[in-house]
Amino acid sequence: MKVMIAGATSAIAGAVARKFAGEGNELFLVARNADRLDAVSDHLAVCGARRIEKHLADLNCIESHRDIVAAAVEKLGGLDLVLIAHGVLGDQKLSEADSKELAKGLTANFVSAASLSMVAAKHFERQASGCLAVITSVAGDRGRRSNYAYGAAKGGMSIFLQGLRDRLKASGVSVVDLKLGFVDTPMTASVPKNPLFVDADRAAAGIFRAIQKKRGVAYVPWFWRPIMLAVRAIPGPIFRRLQL
Repeated sequence: MKVMIAGATSAIAGAVARKFAGEGNELFLVARNADRLDAVSDHLAVCGARRIEKHLADLNCIESHRDIVAAAVEKLGGLDLVLIAHGVLGDQKLSEADSKELAKGLTANFVSAASLSMVAAKHFERQASGCLAVITSVAGDRGRRSNYAYGAAKGGMSIFLQGLRDRLKASGVSVVDLKLGFVDTPMTASVPKNPLFVDADRAAAGIFRAIQKKRGVAYVPWFWRPIMLAVRAIPGPIFRRLQL
């Protein structure tokens, strides 16, 4: 399989890439840090990837998205899967105080991801096959005062994927929304840990399974599905008093 991974140097994306490398797939890795991209590439070669191509890019530059997908198709001789794994956690307090900080998070977590998804979707639609998988978050299922800027972007992305999935269904293209729960990575280093946190390898295993089964919406790990079902069912006045 020919796989493009956007945001390939993140802990979660790297763990997923190892799953694909272990099965001898061909990988096109996109990230903006050359040194980290080289390190990830070298490791994946040892893990068994049949072929690895690297592409340096700032994924927040949406004008580059067509060129990125075109380069993946050219370098790999085709494309079967695009995994969009880039994003930022952001700082809710800073987003409330600084519109530029808010825009930065919305751009990375929604605008950029939606733009790249659309470009990949158009390619898959033309070839009448392929899978688009995007990492979103359980934070998008309900707005919470502690992270509603991040949650809004991820929730918006899930709605975007819902519509895109419906549009592409007749074309034989799969769209997978990967709703991640708490994952212990460098991005969440400052977040207090609790028993619901899992490591990147466990999250990657869930992502890998969901992509293989072409699930429309997958909660990762699985136990977040009933948790979020309960969270969404809490009446508004009670939910506000919980101060989550």
